[in-house]
Amino acid sequence: MAQSGRRDERLQQSMLAIGLFLALLWAIKGIEWVSGADLSVLGVRPGQPDGLWGILFGPLIHGSVTHLAANSVGVLVLGTALFYGYPNSRWKVVALIWIGSGIGVWLFARPSTHYGASGVTHGLFFFLFLVSLLRRDKRSIALMMIAFFLFGGMIYSVFPREPGISYESHFAGAVAGIAAALLWWRNDPMPPVKRYDWEGEAEAEPDDDDVIGDLWQHPPTDSDKPRDS
Repeated sequence: MAQSGRRDERLQQSMLAIGLFLALLWAIKGIEWVSGADLSVLGVRPGQPDGLWGILFGPLIHGSVTHLAANSVGVLVLGTALFYGYPNSRWKVVALIWIGSGIGVWLFARPSTHYGASGVTHGLFFFLFLVSLLRRDKRSIALMMIAFFLFGGMIYSVFPREPGISYESHFAGAVAGIAAALLWWRNDPMPPVKRYDWEGEAEAEPDDDDVIGDLWQHPPTDSDKPRDS
């Protein structure tokens, strides 16, 4: 019961942390809407020195409420999965995906202004996917299956599809997520394997049939034969 309680507490803390980040994203959008300011200037502008600020601020900016709402679902589910499943490496993973996706866009993307959290969500998805293949424990596989069921289409959205969609952000985020999985897949301890009492008893007490079945390989010697008293 204590272990289950710790899991529930960690899940609640993970959801709270991601919820606070989502509140920040919506607060920024609200301030932009109320003030009439255009914060898209804080996005990444590839190859331009003043566009480097977008590496830090680009994921916080969204073009519309619909854009933010679509990204919020991915942030909530994938972010919670990361924070819950990988508490030792989560901040390093987020930092690498956040910075790496922005740098990739600044270096290689089309001339435009790129913003939004979709690069981060793609990085989280590809991290969860690859790290589950490397670790192969039940918790990692379960988290990957949830991510794949809800966001499996991210595998295809790293390629050009629609002119107004920054597939470069998706691709750069995916590369950063893969790199994070390769770097830190061992950082978090494996969950304990639950063993039942009957498993230990089976190992400690061999079955009589197995013992008898092995006797034919070792016929009794003269010393083993019963003697007349």
